Amino acid sequence: MKILLLSASPRGHKSQTLFLAKEILNGCSGAESEIIQLHDLQIKFCQHCELCHKKILACPLKDDVRLVLNKMMEADGIILASPNYIDHITGALKSFLDRSSHFIHCLRLLEKYVVGCVTSGSGQDQPVLDYLKHYANICAAQYVGGISSAAMSVREKMKEAYKLGETLFQDISEKKVFPDQMKIINKHREHFRKMMRLAKDEWPEEYQYWLEKGWL
Repeated sequence: MKILLLSASPRGHKSQTLFLAKEILNGCSGAESEIIQLHDLQIKFCQHCELCHKKILACPLKDDVRLVLNKMMEADGIILASPNYIDHITGALKSFLDRSSHFIHCLRLLEKYVVGCVTSGSGQDQPVLDYLKHYANICAAQYVGGISSAAMSVREKMKEAYKLGETLFQDISEKKVFPDQMKIINKHREHFRKMMRLAKDEWPEEYQYWLEKGWL
């Protein structure tokens, strides 16, 4: 089992968000794990050229994004950790996720599990956690749950974070199904089944991917 932690805080190892997210990782005892701090990487803004749909994950932008996308596809579980910046994830994480639209078209996180981790001054972070759940579902991953904390109170949330990690590990091991989320994922799949048929000449490699999966 592989668990990937993506940390989007600009504070690096001093980040309270990363501190809390690491405890989720500790709860996944026995799993192979990796931590990537997005602010250590070069991440350029998506130019909406759609090359990644025409030729799977191809991109004219030369940076570190493809490496991380590949690691997401290799992982069984993904922890998305971000400070709350005006009721949203940080720009670093948003810029990165914007570059993953192929994941949405081709449900590339199917059978994977995601948890969210957010901190802020107030600890009132539900809109950010809701967005992370939304992102997981539109990429076909199931969302196990999330944790948030006021930055000054992170240590009080450590047991909860560890427990969330244990739950993530167990859900992956048991291949748990969340029926309400699968309804969303299947509705999304049906939408893109229609889109792939309509755009098969515009997105030839994604269309071929759907054919090979037997989804058309």
